[in-house]
Amino acid sequence: MSSVSPTTPAREGFQPPAHFAPTTPARRVLYQVRLLLDLQANSIERDLRGLLAGFRGRLLDVGCGNSPYRHLLDPAVADYQGVDVPAAADFGYQNPDTVYYDGHALPFPDASFDAVLCTEVIEHIQDPTEIIREMHRVLKPGGRLLATIPWSARFHYQPFDYHRYSPSMLQTLFAGYAATEIRSRGTDLSSIASKIVVACARNVLALWPRTPGGWLAWPFRLVGAVLVSPVLAVALLLGHGGIRWGLGSADDPLGHTIVARK
Repeated sequence: MSSVSPTTPAREGFQPPAHFAPTTPARRVLYQVRLLLDLQANSIERDLRGLLAGFRGRLLDVGCGNSPYRHLLDPAVADYQGVDVPAAADFGYQNPDTVYYDGHALPFPDASFDAVLCTEVIEHIQDPTEIIREMHRVLKPGGRLLATIPWSARFHYQPFDYHRYSPSMLQTLFAGYAATEIRSRGTDLSSIASKIVVACARNVLALWPRTPGGWLAWPFRLVGAVLVSPVLAVALLLGHGGIRWGLGSADDPLGHTIVARK
């Protein structure tokens, strides 16, 4: 989540479902289903799986939510710590292992972590320069920052969604780091596919009427969901092709992964 005031969130037409780590058999199944349907999560998991492979040392997960990517670390050699703001609970994120803070100065000493992870958080902070400095502060010299941020994404976790950053602006924001690499996640085909998935999911969720008269539209929505399923299947195939094989243009991706060293 993000460094925002603990205000009750606005109602969204389709709020992203809370993301959980695959810690139980049921959650392992749901996690794989999410990786199939949620192209943003798939692209993030794919990048982090490679970047965190073999990691040893202390890692701080800033805006950790339910720590959905903690399982990518080997607990025998990696010491994980999550940190978030109390307002994360308003969106279904609450973890007993998390340190909660005021969203400003991270409650850790200078140079205390070998790596910092920050996934899909920076766009939810009105002025992210403070948290970027703080993540730099708590990194050890030579430590690595791994951050992700969306490019093609709907207005989500309303009203706390403020930015979509280009690679040029990301280089400016992270200029205080010794070396910064900006990687595209997916392509324009992945972005188009993601929007088709969201549109289909919104239609399926609307099958449950919220008003008495809503039952009149139920048969039409059900037929629509069935008819659009082939389109959804093709979209997912192309979307995953963009993530895995780079089909399409990387100039309009799902998002970006920032890899920076202190």
